Amino acid sequence: MYIPAITGSGIFTPDQIITNAELVTAFNAYADIYNAEHADAIAAGTVTAKDHSSEEFIFKASGIEQRYVIDKTGILDPHVMHPLLRQRSDEEPSLMAEMALDAAQKALAAAGKTAADVDAVICAASNLERAYPAVAIEIQDLLGIKGFAFDMNVACSSATFGIQAAADMVRSGSIRSALVVNPEICSAHLEWRDRDCHFIFGDVATAVLIERIEDAAGPCFEIKSTRCATQFSNNIRNNNGYLRRSRPDGVADRRDMQFMQNGRKVFKEVLPMVADHIAGHMSDEGVQASDLKRLWLHQANKSMNDFIGRKVLGRVPEAGEQPNILQDYANTSSAGSIITFSKYSKDLQGGDQGLICSFGAGYSVGSVLVERHD
Repeated sequence: MYIPAITGSGIFTPDQIITNAELVTAFNAYADIYNAEHADAIAAGTVTAKDHSSEEFIFKASGIEQRYVIDKTGILDPHVMHPLLRQRSDEEPSLMAEMALDAAQKALAAAGKTAADVDAVICAASNLERAYPAVAIEIQDLLGIKGFAFDMNVACSSATFGIQAAADMVRSGSIRSALVVNPEICSAHLEWRDRDCHFIFGDVATAVLIERIEDAAGPCFEIKSTRCATQFSNNIRNNNGYLRRSRPDGVADRRDMQFMQNGRKVFKEVLPMVADHIAGHMSDEGVQASDLKRLWLHQANKSMNDFIGRKVLGRVPEAGEQPNILQDYANTSSAGSIITFSKYSKDLQGGDQGLICSFGAGYSVGSVLVERHD
């Protein structure tokens, strides 16, 4: 059995930003247009008027201040309210693969390795650009990696589930290394016309290189232990899929074909599940709260992270112990915990331990205990 380690990480960040102020202006303009178009039905009580959003509402509900997106023009057009992305030919790299390529190259550079050192690619994300061929195989081809590649989807937990799959393969000896990439174009499956969620998501891609620790070319994080769990729930759901056109009203503009959630139930049900999951993982591995120097949590909501941090550590986390990036990136689904890990792990010292955790639709939760090696 071999010891797996995270030896490098990388982040692709789009160059377009939408601030809360911009988002509110666009949404409120859309709401005014909608209410005017449905004025008679609203007056008759058969249609509900759309309320305005506000910067105060968004920040209080989430802690988000801005988000990076691939395209802001369509999102901020009150007559469109979704990203406008150009059609690519089959001979061009897909958008997801292009984003993942950038993050993967940065992860390889951080690890001091090249594509020749990689045996496998796992593309783990909440949505995939197409059914087949696998986006992971396209990324593998663009990087020039031999070996194999595959896609996986466990919604917001995809990154930690991907890390477990890669770590298990490295541990068993079936491969020496793997890239786990998380290209998330969340702006394309967010319903920007829904006041309750129009502020949640942003776009990004992350990557980590996982190798045998003996092959590390520099400081790394030994993967001490991983744990994943799932429990079915409809409280976070997206009904879009390849059977859509085969069903009555399948191609209509339907609300359930984008991201949907029952936020109150999610908060009430997911948080205890995540807290218990982490506590059980730590207990089984003999890790005490005092042993953890850092928590790199899924970046969905500041209140959720604050709750989990208090539960795991048994106190209010001190500054830096539970860093957040969602104020800048918003919720980036599976990539959130990896952004946080990549940005806030370099200051740790040899022997320091931390925990990466992501959670979301499924319900699903994945946790990774790591230890710094210099």
